Amino acid sequence: MRLSVILATAALVVAGLAAPAQAATTAKGPVGWDVYRRLDRLPELPVGVQTKQFSSFDRTGDNNDGFEGKYSCLSTTAQGCVIAEHSGAGEVQAIWFTRDGGDVTRTGKITIELDGEKVVDASLQDLVNGKLGAPFAYPFVGNADQSSGGVYVEVPMPFTRSMRITTEHNPLFYHVSYRTFADAEGVSTFDPADKAQDVVDRLKTGGDPKPAIPGTRTQDAAISLAPGASVRVARTQGSGLLSGIRLKLPQAEQVLPKAEADEGRAFGANGSSEFTVKIDPANDGVRLTRRIDPAIGRQVAKVLVDGQEAAQWAPSKLGAAGMWADEVVDLPAGATKGKSQITIKNVFVSSDLDYNEFTYWVDSAGKRTDTVDVGDAAGEAAHNYKIVAQTWQGERTFAFPMDQGQLARIRAAQEILQGLRLRISFDGRRTVDSPVGEFFGSGHAMLPVKSLMYDIDATTSTLNAWWPMPYRTGATVELYNDSDRTIEGQATVASANRPISGNVGYFRTQSRAGGTTPGKSWTFLRATGQGKFVGISHTMRGPTTRNYLEGDERVFVDGSRTPQIHGTGTEDFYQAGWYFNRETFSTPFHGNTAHLAPATGCPADNDCTGAYRLMIGDAVPFGSSLTFDIEHGWTNDVEGVYSSTAYWYGRDQASAAQTDSLTVGDQASEQQHGYTGQGEAATLESAFEGDFRNPVTLKATHRVTQDPATFKLKIDRGNQGVELRRTSDQSVAWQHAEVIVNGRKLPDWVQPLSNQTRRWLEDVYQIPASVTSGQREITVRLIPKSPWSAASYTAWSLR
Repeated sequence: MRLSVILATAALVVAGLAAPAQAATTAKGPVGWDVYRRLDRLPELPVGVQTKQFSSFDRTGDNNDGFEGKYSCLSTTAQGCVIAEHSGAGEVQAIWFTRDGGDVTRTGKITIELDGEKVVDASLQDLVNGKLGAPFAYPFVGNADQSSGGVYVEVPMPFTRSMRITTEHNPLFYHVSYRTFADAEGVSTFDPADKAQDVVDRLKTGGDPKPAIPGTRTQDAAISLAPGASVRVARTQGSGLLSGIRLKLPQAEQVLPKAEADEGRAFGANGSSEFTVKIDPANDGVRLTRRIDPAIGRQVAKVLVDGQEAAQWAPSKLGAAGMWADEVVDLPAGATKGKSQITIKNVFVSSDLDYNEFTYWVDSAGKRTDTVDVGDAAGEAAHNYKIVAQTWQGERTFAFPMDQGQLARIRAAQEILQGLRLRISFDGRRTVDSPVGEFFGSGHAMLPVKSLMYDIDATTSTLNAWWPMPYRTGATVELYNDSDRTIEGQATVASANRPISGNVGYFRTQSRAGGTTPGKSWTFLRATGQGKFVGISHTMRGPTTRNYLEGDERVFVDGSRTPQIHGTGTEDFYQAGWYFNRETFSTPFHGNTAHLAPATGCPADNDCTGAYRLMIGDAVPFGSSLTFDIEHGWTNDVEGVYSSTAYWYGRDQASAAQTDSLTVGDQASEQQHGYTGQGEAATLESAFEGDFRNPVTLKATHRVTQDPATFKLKIDRGNQGVELRRTSDQSVAWQHAEVIVNGRKLPDWVQPLSNQTRRWLEDVYQIPASVTSGQREITVRLIPKSPWSAASYTAWSLR
């Protein structure tokens, strides 16, 4: 049976965020700002909605995802690089870029056109800096300092007929996530003059973002769990909604290493730095100590003293990212004795990237005689600092090693966060069984989180979640102790009784943990039935190089052999960049909650990273199945230990089913379906996009034509719309055809994608229920405006 919530529409106000008196109710669910004003409607499962993505991913499946910008432009016009385009109704939901360490100045302007009107036409850097003002304000936009190396725009921007996004110059790395709708019912074109200040302010404030639910009550329970024990902390009866869960776990302490911010610079090949320092003339040599970022290994430079080579920095050891390291070189007395000052010049010899420097300390005659603060204008001027062939300038905040007592406390917290499991059952069936740390956004340690649907106050060891969780007959919330220690604490669960009807899903999680498998992607979620993916909390451990973060995410919907989402890297999926080069952060939509080194709580010779991404406006709906996975390393070639918790809503019954299929080029199938198209039939053997090492391949006949084609497909009479899936050769880009279904003219079918290496593509055209409802078959007429390829057409009826 279907599960839903009858949504209250009156007097729903939380902290100044009001629900509109008449929010549009369609099969597609909330659109635009209503997505965030009506988060109580999150359990609704939409019909006639797909979530897709344009991105700069390497079309061969390898790792050239933007380094050269080879795959970044769908086309180039007088206005610039077209990075996204769609014909029909939909909504832009998440835009992300990075380049130059997160500085996107060189991308120039970004132009967003919706329904033929420019709603954004401004410098991309100004846009993500918030200079355009609300609604383009934090947290709906963020720059590289706010999003650790990436920039993003999460302003929901609906359109009724068309969308195009162009950048002035090639942006290198990017993605644009957007939703497409079968029709424009309930959709209004985005108005940039609507500041949506209530939504902006609410998300800045934090806390439960849903409208208030009348009759909400809470249940409190003390937690005292021996190893292997469980406790029921809340139980409800009747139909209703769980609306909040709070845990207080004082034994899981926040333990922070000492950290320090420092400005610095770097130079590359043929480069150098030079400065003058004070020393004691009575010295028997001088010790020079340099603070570095050790994540760049094998840094070597010659050291000249007053123009004469005196020493050489030994190759720096590759250290943990996010940790400071000191390197030491001893300058001989022959170059320093009797002098009160010396001029030091570091000359580049080799490096994995470049030679970086933050602070130099000078010790002579047994005492500290000078300090050079690189990057500080006054300090540099005082020491006559000069640099040649500079490659980087900026500030980093890195940590210092913890003592043994701190490490013991952080390991105790890890044991609790990873060993205590939250279990929730709805209507007698358990759908949530997850480690509490990961469920609330931080699986590695008790660290601050401030996301839209959950947070962690690390100073008080308090964890909150606000997912709306509907049920028909009752819900049970339990905690199970899978650790080796007794766990004490407090739990509070909020719920409200309300009637249930309509089409919503149970709240569910899918949690898994273990070592990654070489050559195989890590699965976030594999599910069947109808549902939608709304987020992930991800706990990673891998080499100190952090190159496990090279892995791309991919999403396959309803058995399609082409991913609807194909990303460019793990930290890119979390809308950051360059291995989270500004270190940890937290926004309502995404965050890097933890970065631990062996000296700060990660096992020896490992790097530990925690991240989350909520996909609320860009939730991924599916009608029969979904596979959401992510690579570990360039092509699943970096070993690691992963744990993940996927958040989703779902019901067991599928809402989409294949009802007919036409094989183009097969005489019997063409005759059976009344196919009248022309075009020469050709055989193509190629692969679909996706896995680099194990691609899905196909050898099939297809036709390429510019002549009209007509065919008939059987559909379910009780349908709520139809999805027409085409298998085609995408070696030619911008395939375009007019579409007429059952005599009704619909939006054009425009497919801008192309791939010369993996040529097979499965794409979907959405036909609204107003054309198909009550019909047993559809007659489709396609009038190509460009060469049009097809090997098959499949009808999927939506229910």
